[in-house]
Amino acid sequence: MKSHRNLTHRQEALAERQLYAAVAALRSAQECRAFLRDLCTPAEIQAMADRWAVVAWLRRGLPYREIHRITGVSVTTISRVARFLAAGNGGYSLAALRVSTRGGANGGTRSSGRSRRAESQGDGG
Repeated sequence: MKSHRNLTHRQEALAERQLYAAVAALRSAQECRAFLRDLCTPAEIQAMADRWAVVAWLRRGLPYREIHRITGVSVTTISRVARFLAAGNGGYSLAALRVSTRGGANGGTRSSGRSRRAESQGDGG
């Protein structure tokens, strides 16, 4: 977490907890979308969306290079997601489980298996 010179460690930790509480208070994907669009830059949202899309492909057992080919996400980012999926805080797995049991999104991937990045590059496939 970025350190603020005028905040104590305790104040930074409190601000972080309050952020988590705000996210937990949201009741729908639409509310979460509105909150994240207010809170984050488009690039930050895209980076999180890319990581989330990678989770589903990793859970299916696809090789990193294949995930990169499908999504356009760097192998370095895929490796980081894989590391946290295997030995992180359990957040990716918990979210993927909850999304799949609610019958919602297909575990973080788009139905065509292509990322927005690939679509925006107009690769025609």
